[in-house]
Amino acid sequence: MQQNLIRMKRFLLLPFLLATFLSFAQKPCDFSTNVTDSIGTYKSTKDYLVYEKNFAGNASYIFNSIVIVDGTPTLSVQFIEKSFDFIKAKCMDRNSKIYFQLTNGRIVTLIHVDQNVCGNMVRDDKGMNNRIMTGNFMFRKEDYQYLETSPISLMRIKYGTETVDYIIKKTFKSELDGLYYDPENYFVNYFHCIEENN
Repeated sequence: MQQNLIRMKRFLLLPFLLATFLSFAQKPCDFSTNVTDSIGTYKSTKDYLVYEKNFAGNASYIFNSIVIVDGTPTLSVQFIEKSFDFIKAKCMDRNSKIYFQLTNGRIVTLIHVDQNVCGNMVRDDKGMNNRIMTGNFMFRKEDYQYLETSPISLMRIKYGTETVDYIIKKTFKSELDGLYYDPENYFVNYFHCIEENN
């Protein structure tokens, strides 16, 4: 009888501890843009570095931010490539998608909302080429629960003419700004910003 009581207490305690852990794991919603006017509302979290690669003078960066326009959430993904050599354009079209493989094995798909995007090439004062592109992707409501609770292990992006896989690290120190990032837990930490603002 006493063993059953102990098991029941443990069983009841587990959901409480899980909920407490998740609430402390979440980061505060820090909106870099928060505008309401006669056209509607626009909110965007700060850009967060989820991928960085530096090799032989070439660099690639991917930043995520959660954008909420009139209550509709999207993931804004900014791609920056830097090189002294020519940088081939990677374009997105209406068939482009992002696939996130979560550590629980589930695959979540986000759909590109823009028609065609190829970004811009800009040369900086050091003579380096910089290709910058931003794509916006829609979440599916049925995937919310998975993104809130499971870290990311892989991001696959279907561009207009190719598909590229990006391994998502648990944590890393950026060579760009010297800060530490936790890209694996990006959605676990920030997805609540969507639900708090809907």
